[in-house]
Amino acid sequence: MNAVVSLERDGDVAVLIIDNPPINAGSVEVRRGLLETIEAFAADPTLKAAVVIGAGTTFVAGSDLREFGKPLEEPQLPAVILAIEDCRKPVVAALHGAALGGGFELALGCDARIALRGTVVGLPEVTLGIVPGAGGTQRLPRVVGVPAAIEMICSGTRVKAAAAQAQGLIDAVADGGYSDLRAAAVAHARGLQGVKHRLRDCPVPVADEAEIEAASRSALRKGRSRPAVRAAIDAVKASLRLPMDEALAGERAAFQTLRVSKDALALRHLFFAEREAPKQPGLENTSPRPVSQIAVLGAGTMGSGIAIAALDAGYEVLLLEQDASALIRGQDRINNHYAGRVRDGKMESAVADVCRGRLQASLDWALVAEADLVIEAVFEDLGVKQEVFRRLDRLARPGAVLATNTSYLDLDAIASVTARPQDVIGLHFFSPANVMRLLEIVRSAHIAPDVLATGLEVAKRLNKQVVVTANAFGFIGNRIYSAYRRQCEFMIEEGAYPEDVDAALEAWGFAMGPFAVADLSGLDIAWRMRQSQAASRDPDARFVRIPDRLCEAGRLGRKTGAGYYRYEADGKGRAPDPEVRAIIDEESAAKGIARRAMTSEEVQRRALLAMVNEAALLLGEGVAQRASDVDVVLANGFGFPRWEGGPVFWARERGATALAQDLDELARLSGPGFVRGDVRHLFQE
Repeated sequence: MNAVVSLERDGDVAVLIIDNPPINAGSVEVRRGLLETIEAFAADPTLKAAVVIGAGTTFVAGSDLREFGKPLEEPQLPAVILAIEDCRKPVVAALHGAALGGGFELALGCDARIALRGTVVGLPEVTLGIVPGAGGTQRLPRVVGVPAAIEMICSGTRVKAAAAQAQGLIDAVADGGYSDLRAAAVAHARGLQGVKHRLRDCPVPVADEAEIEAASRSALRKGRSRPAVRAAIDAVKASLRLPMDEALAGERAAFQTLRVSKDALALRHLFFAEREAPKQPGLENTSPRPVSQIAVLGAGTMGSGIAIAALDAGYEVLLLEQDASALIRGQDRINNHYAGRVRDGKMESAVADVCRGRLQASLDWALVAEADLVIEAVFEDLGVKQEVFRRLDRLARPGAVLATNTSYLDLDAIASVTARPQDVIGLHFFSPANVMRLLEIVRSAHIAPDVLATGLEVAKRLNKQVVVTANAFGFIGNRIYSAYRRQCEFMIEEGAYPEDVDAALEAWGFAMGPFAVADLSGLDIAWRMRQSQAASRDPDARFVRIPDRLCEAGRLGRKTGAGYYRYEADGKGRAPDPEVRAIIDEESAAKGIARRAMTSEEVQRRALLAMVNEAALLLGEGVAQRASDVDVVLANGFGFPRWEGGPVFWARERGATALAQDLDELARLSGPGFVRGDVRHLFQE
């Protein structure tokens, strides 16, 4: 038999075990082994039914994506599923861990599905720029109906076993462990008494056309009308009007076309980059320090968000403040969050109560001595943060990990005021911290290996996407975003207006343009940063005064009703403002700049090249350790469209020669103070 799929006998039931660690990916070896064991089972008259189960911690967590960029070897997954369906004896899928993508399609091709409680199932292919290619778009609607299938497939939703059973995707949920699941699946298979239950024989439930179109419009809006979303909708709708085999052939053709598309290549790049980012050479044998209680210093928006993330992850949380009213506001923010989750049906009341029960709020900073990890989330000012760390040095227990949530400041300058710089780490959360997945972990100069390992372990438990960065101004994300925003400021000084730049970049795929983002976050944040750097700024470097003039005029963004745009009383409904245009025109004239019209293409190219150039500088300086880490940061924290893969992926597509010429032109347009990056860094792994 095949090395990765074995057949064991449990009386008159065959148990086909997939053993392809770590996630039992559906590689060609797995497909070949399944086909061989199914044929052996079918040919054995003493075996009445079969169970397909995964070894280790999961069923089949998806196909082997490394195969998708080249011709697929036979047998392909549809042939394996067809063999299960054509077999005259019933086959039961026993699911644990995850059954995703091709793994869930394999399960849907079986005659029944038994899942261990806590298992997740889903078809996330669209999030990778492809569509389910082994019957997912045809078998799923036969269970949940066309509107629900469109929503589930186009969003890549993962459904837990209990909810999947309620929808009919799972026949039964087993409690206990792996052996209990296997026993339940064998009993279920035996109980089928030789009767097949193929989903291909089930009719598609009748659905109202208006519901189908509403689901389609919603999926297209949320999925930005990307090719995979459109193809998935078409494939699911085909289940209503085409014979099964014809619809399956159409689905497979769409899958084969999309898997080599630009979107799919970019999304696979991010898929692998995100899994590579947390890996740190030299930590293989380093154990993290144990963490059960986390102290969060500062109960503002960021501190409250960090506290919620830690509570959701099961940590005991101590929320500390110096001001009683600020502490009450922070507690209210946390309580309102959980009340909202319960009200919206996203969390059970009992679970919310358990989370809230792990929170202790206090003005007594001496309690910080009980914490294993302390996360400072106070005002973004070096002097303020240093004073906090001086107090922590006196109060925190020996061996506690001391973390700062600084976005820009020098981590080593913060660590230097303690007697234990080896215990200091940067944990740069993005707001809102309980929602945004990105977490930049910043290495201080003297960081102990087990402190870095602790940061990585905590981030994993918080379900964050980690990127490790060296200590440098703005780290990876904010430094690149600063260069991007600065280039956009150059362009409004030269001839574009904020609404032109935002419209061009949003049309390219950014979630929001830079000036809309600035208004949302508040112009005073960057203003304070510029003021702190004023003394060290190169007097000959090009500097755009427009943002400072807006701040001096009290235009701080949405919170003041005016920034780059003006806003309605509720802070929404942005509109261009003649006053802003007048300020921009005055600044251009003061510098003797003859304003000119800019195309969307020029705006897009210059903004992206500014990101790419800064990425090259960061890689050359060793701030980012992998080129792909830059893409992970920008895609997860700054609204860079995932289907473009990130700025480094975009740059590599242009090629080194063309890119070097582009950066030369960008340097000319940017003027004095622009530092040109070396493109060779972008093409090194």
